[in-house]
Amino acid sequence: MRRRPIVLIASLLASGIMLGGCSTFDPTEWFNTKKPLPGERKAMFPDGVPGVAQGVPPELVEGYREQPAEPPPPVVEEKPKPKPKLRPQQAAAPRAAPPQQQRAAPEQSQAVFPEPPRR
Repeated sequence: MRRRPIVLIASLLASGIMLGGCSTFDPTEWFNTKKPLPGERKAMFPDGVPGVAQGVPPELVEGYREQPAEPPPPVVEEKPKPKPKLRPQQAAAPRAAPPQQQRAAPEQSQAVFPEPPRR
């Protein structure tokens, strides 16, 4: 009974010493069979992503107080310009169509189609 805990402690110490001798202990390297691509690695955006603020947004910082919105500028209402008054026009009698057009109108409504030639 006394040997069991002693063996357990000794095996843990031995495995700890063995793992301590390793330069890195990363179990993901054991199963990673992919080789990294050759070439030099450079930062795509060394100064940060354009258009994105760096750090924590001010709304999420403790003690943040929303700044009061500036009142919109006063709207100046312009008075509509008065419409110009139209001169009163004399009631004109409808013009009569010339006699030639009066005669042509009934003829246009009665269209006469020529007969097709016989063969």
